[in-house]
Amino acid sequence: MELSGNTILITGGTSGIGLGFAEAFLSTDNHVIICGRRKERLHQIKEQHPNIIIRVADLSIDDERRALFEWTIKNYPDINVLINNAGIQLKTDLTHPVDMDRVKKETDINFYAPIHLASLFAGHLNGRSDAAIINISSGLAFTPLATMPIYCATKAALHSFTLSLRHQLKDSFVKVFEIIPPSVDTELGHDFRSDPSQSHGGMPVADFINETLEALRNDILEAAVGQSMNLYMKREELFGILNR
Repeated sequence: MELSGNTILITGGTSGIGLGFAEAFLSTDNHVIICGRRKERLHQIKEQHPNIIIRVADLSIDDERRALFEWTIKNYPDINVLINNAGIQLKTDLTHPVDMDRVKKETDINFYAPIHLASLFAGHLNGRSDAAIINISSGLAFTPLATMPIYCATKAALHSFTLSLRHQLKDSFVKVFEIIPPSVDTELGHDFRSDPSQSHGGMPVADFINETLEALRNDILEAAVGQSMNLYMKREELFGILNR
């Protein structure tokens, strides 16, 4: 994949991995569009990066996903890269009746949104010779952490979906990537912490982005980054250790 000269839409671009991607691609001569639910945060980022393009969108809502697609195609028809990055990570105790609203929200954002957006953009991207869909899954797709079963299940489903999407687009110009992060030092999983703005440690975002860009540059379509390689390769062995 060429890392410059693209028009890129990044979902969940207001913090963490998404913002890291946005800043990296801005620095290499790309047009970058980010979307997120936090209007104030989007405008703060716009002040810091005047060239970035922002759009408020709640990806848990079908109509907002469709509106995002229609707005993007109308205003930025040169779009050639979609990064399905938006995600939330919630604790779920399966030994008690679950809050299905929380389950639905986690599933809508982590799994339904990438399916919907990929299907909406696929036809347009297929007309480009330099197109890519990049899905951000997780090492926990392969070795789940039992305290967050819905998150892990959605990421496992996203892995399976990405395999099928890649197969269906194999005769097109669209490259379909899956990036498999380890624990990265972001706000993800704030549901676990009394201070939602506190990060949980893990791989520095800059290091993750650098390794990911190298994988994209070399067309590694399924790239386990950092410690996620262990979760990817040693899933049965590490499940017991992770959930001890």
